Order: sequence, then C-alpha cells, then structure tokens
Amino acid sequence: MTDPISDLVVRIKNANKAHIPSISFSSSSLTSSIAEVLKQEGYIENYKIISHNKKKTTIIDLKYKNLLPVIHGIKQISKPGLRVYQECKKLPYVLHGLGTAVISTSKGVMTDKEARKNKIGGEVLIYIW
Repeated sequence: MTDPISDLVVRIKNANKAHIPSISFSSSSLTSSIAEVLKQEGYIENYKIISHNKKKTTIIDLKYKNLLPVIHGIKQISKPGLRVYQECKKLPYVLHGLGTAVISTSKGVMTDKEARKNKIGGEVLIYIW
C-alpha cells in the first residue's frame, strides 16, 4: 500500500454511502492516530486495533444519527505527490470552523484547533465535516 491515508478516506466515504456500521483496514501508527483524533472529535463511535500473525488491523465503528452519517464529508489534502504544509498562523478553517482539519505535527497528530492553541504548524492531512 503506497498511501494508507487515502485508503482510510475512501473506505470511510464508501461505508457512509452504503450505511455500513464498521470498516477495517491495515493499521499503521499514522492511521491509528487519525482514528484517535476522529474519536476525540466525535466523528466515530470507537476504534480498535487487532493483531493477527504480526499484521495489525484497525476496525472503526462509524457513527450515525437518525440513520444519517455523522461524517458528511471527508477529503484528503496532503498526498504523496504533493505534500501540503502550513505554519500555525495559516492553518485552514474548515467550513469557517464548523469542520476539522487533521494536522500531523512534530508533537503528534492533532486537530487544527489544538495546533493553533499550541502555536505549531505541520502537514495538513485531511479535512472532515
């Protein structure tokens, strides 16, 4: 797999369209950190990491409210061919602050609000609303 973030984004989009309650994908430290941020922000119910024969798999339980997905949209910003870095003063506001940008910083993966609070920039991974 060359881009685990795009795999995660596409699986979430497809599961939301099909109203599938959970998804599974190959785990890495970056994707599990993104799952932790999504859980903290209330976009997913829960996630767990399962190890089987030295291969780790992450299972995410998606969140639905009145049969509608909580995640209305998700978009990958930084890609392997074009990395997008922003300093703290230029971090994006997703839907004027109603959405969330997931940022990979030197202090770990966090939301745009946490990065502004800590005055730290980084790589903009995904937008979610």
